[in-house]
Amino acid sequence: MQLAIAIAEGTTWNGFQCEQGRVLYVNLEIDPNSAKKRLVDIYKAMGINHNNIKNIDMWNLRGKTTPMDKLTPKLIRRAQDGHYSAIIIDPIYKVLTGDENSASDMAKFVNQFDKIATELGSSVIYAHHFSKGAQGGKSSMERSSGSGVFSRDPDSILTATPLPVDENLRTTHVIDEECHFIAGEIAKYNPDHQVPEADMMNTRKMDDHLMSAFVDLPNKQVLLQQIAKKRQQVKEQAALHTAWRLEGTLREFPSFRPISYWFKYPVYEVDHKLDTVAIENPLEAQKQKWKTGVQNANQSKHDKTQSDLEEAFNILNDGSDSVAATQMAAYLEVKRTAIYYRVKQNPNYEIVDGNVTKKK
Repeated sequence: MQLAIAIAEGTTWNGFQCEQGRVLYVNLEIDPNSAKKRLVDIYKAMGINHNNIKNIDMWNLRGKTTPMDKLTPKLIRRAQDGHYSAIIIDPIYKVLTGDENSASDMAKFVNQFDKIATELGSSVIYAHHFSKGAQGGKSSMERSSGSGVFSRDPDSILTATPLPVDENLRTTHVIDEECHFIAGEIAKYNPDHQVPEADMMNTRKMDDHLMSAFVDLPNKQVLLQQIAKKRQQVKEQAALHTAWRLEGTLREFPSFRPISYWFKYPVYEVDHKLDTVAIENPLEAQKQKWKTGVQNANQSKHDKTQSDLEEAFNILNDGSDSVAATQMAAYLEVKRTAIYYRVKQNPNYEIVDGNVTKKK
């Protein structure tokens, strides 16, 4: 939907400038009223006027869908006089015909899109889904569910893959959203007050700017109370945002660097601070899990050997605060060199003249 609006208005989509044109959006998944509301919400969130919303025609087919081979002639008849630049079919699983994993079945299926594009002289854009599981171990063009036809037939494949968001990244993002909200409120009510870029990630400094900007405003307390309420909502919403990466496999154009963004319902917003986050890789996750397990096992073993050393010392100690290393080794049924190694690893003991001694 955000792409449909960008084409209709001739604006940008995830950093790409769209050539303005008419769009037929074939809505197969959302009920008509919700779809209309979603368009309005996206326009509002993008901060643009809906001057060219007439360039978007929505064909709502939820509950009325037919297989793609039956839908194609109906779509062509409906769109032939529309002069559309793009036909968007969202999503295709609703009109899928044949076995998704069969190359021959899917070749017949995707040929329907070629037919639409040829008959109407427009681009055809469709939404497909990923296979199950984490996608980090695959190239972007191999993530589509089903036959490899989906990775070979399209002229352009754009994949939106979720990124893992750990606690530190989430905290940073919430602070970032909070500070930008405060800056926006300051700009709205006191545009003369300048906020340095260096203060835009420090909530304490932003609070200082807020109080300075509002100190002479009428109804200051009322405004600050309203801002505090909205600010809490911003923080709660930021805690729910999801992170994504857009990658592309393009037949007719040079490749582009992956684009990272947050999904802030109802729009996606590019954020280059996410560029260093790696897509979750099941093999790496399994390797890290194994590594963590080994580390935990080694730590448990280390803790037990040190506990045994402490116990042996307390039992064998006759009050002189030292025990012969050979005596400790015999008690623990280990070699004398093992006692030396364990004492070396323990900050509370040392070896003095062949005896294990507790440090003063």
